[in-house]
Amino acid sequence: MQDWWRGSVTYQVYPRSFQDSDGDGIGDLAGITRRLDHIAGLGVDAIWLSPIFPSPMDDMGYDVSDYTAIDPLFGTLADFDALLQRAHGLGLKVIIDQVLSHSSSEHPFFKESRSSRDNPKADWYVWADPNPDGSPPNNWLSVFGGSAWEWNAHRRQYYLHNFLVSQPDFNFHNPEVQDWLLEQMRFWLERGVDGFRLDTVNFYFHDAELRSNPPNPANALRPAVNPYEMQDHRFSKTQGENIGFLLRMRALLDEYEGRTMVGEVGEDLRGLEIMAEYTSGPERLHMAYTFEMLKKHFTAAHFRHQIESFYDAAPEGWPCWAFSNHDVIRHVTRWAEHGAQDDLARLAAGMLLSFEGSVCLYQGEELGQTETDVLYDELTDPPAFTFWPDYKGRDGCRTPMAWDASANGGFTEGKPWLPVKPPQLARNVAAQEGVAGSVLETYRELLAFRKANRVLVAGRSRFLDLPEPVLGFVRELDGEALACVFNLGRAPVSVTVPGAVRLDGPSQAAVLEGEALRLGPNGFGYCRVTG
Repeated sequence: MQDWWRGSVTYQVYPRSFQDSDGDGIGDLAGITRRLDHIAGLGVDAIWLSPIFPSPMDDMGYDVSDYTAIDPLFGTLADFDALLQRAHGLGLKVIIDQVLSHSSSEHPFFKESRSSRDNPKADWYVWADPNPDGSPPNNWLSVFGGSAWEWNAHRRQYYLHNFLVSQPDFNFHNPEVQDWLLEQMRFWLERGVDGFRLDTVNFYFHDAELRSNPPNPANALRPAVNPYEMQDHRFSKTQGENIGFLLRMRALLDEYEGRTMVGEVGEDLRGLEIMAEYTSGPERLHMAYTFEMLKKHFTAAHFRHQIESFYDAAPEGWPCWAFSNHDVIRHVTRWAEHGAQDDLARLAAGMLLSFEGSVCLYQGEELGQTETDVLYDELTDPPAFTFWPDYKGRDGCRTPMAWDASANGGFTEGKPWLPVKPPQLARNVAAQEGVAGSVLETYRELLAFRKANRVLVAGRSRFLDLPEPVLGFVRELDGEALACVFNLGRAPVSVTVPGAVRLDGPSQAAVLEGEALRLGPNGFGYCRVTG
């Protein structure tokens, strides 16, 4: 089906941490293939694989040195083909990460580019002369700390890196760079992948005049842990030329049947606006997501605002909502003050799987997995070393899957690259499998309910005006109406659901009497309603 991605649910696999098959303590493609039955058994539509390409692993694969091969840590192209075939056999689509804004400094093209100012790849990366006093050309900062400019003595110029020094940015103002990157994508399309998750999709172009960024008004008077947050990144990213490259990517994917793209919008000030702009109409991205639901905000008003604002800005656009991923604190920990862990995990599942748009689940989310408390001497994440202890990095959400209660959770027979600690080990697949009311079985029930009710996949949303902390909306399609109501608080509540007829589908601490819906702490329920 050409538009299978509309209303789809994608399961994100972090390959290093899913399943190790060879005992080296690092997950791999053969391990993922072995565990595909678990993913398919949830009832999702697709998997997204975080980067699996050759890389020095300075940023755990988001520093690519070869775009058309597999890193030996993960296996071979034959292993990838076997995974793809098995996934398709189980009815799962396969989406892979594409890190196009930058490469590794170990990429052959960057090595050539830095060798002189007149080689064939000299203009493939972003180079700039120093100011007369030797300082960088402007004030742009790296997401991972410090200046976004690094001096190269051989060229006597600075090069741009929005992330690590070892992640130089491609120069998208050079048409040859665009052409080459599109061909790397074509390689995987020809191999049969069903789509791409586009890393930092709004970082492709920079301001050609290299103008300095103004201050971020929200942080102008209060220093942030990371100074990057103190700028309005008006010129270092999200340039108008970006749209032109999105059009070229979409044209490429449209050559193939049933392929899709979901873009990561890395932006604090205008995330929803950019997300809407990038998915508006049939010639840009199919889907996009921003970080607004990946933060600590947990109010009915916040979630309502995100959904309504997106569709107000882009009625024909398409969002992909998520509560957790490999870059943020797991949501059960992030929102822990709002409920008991399992109650909160089930509530979050009900909310997310009821939102209008598409959905992405992060591995372990279906277990109610919590953030791992990683010690300093266990760290691997570069920004954690820079900002510790005020920012502890991303290792805590990247620790291995717990499949059972054995040593290392059944993830590996060796020493895992990140630790599997008791709180995470307790939330393993085997312990929840077949247990009524477990987080795992609740996810399966909710996913089955969503799939059986097209109104939850394709219906539009009409929000109910309910008091905090209750979030309520009606999904409507072809005369069918389903009210979805969630208590985001720890105390019982009672609300009126106009036209409510009966409860339907999975619920938690929900009782309907007439149009009065009583919800216990973190309770939720689905009500069939009349017009």
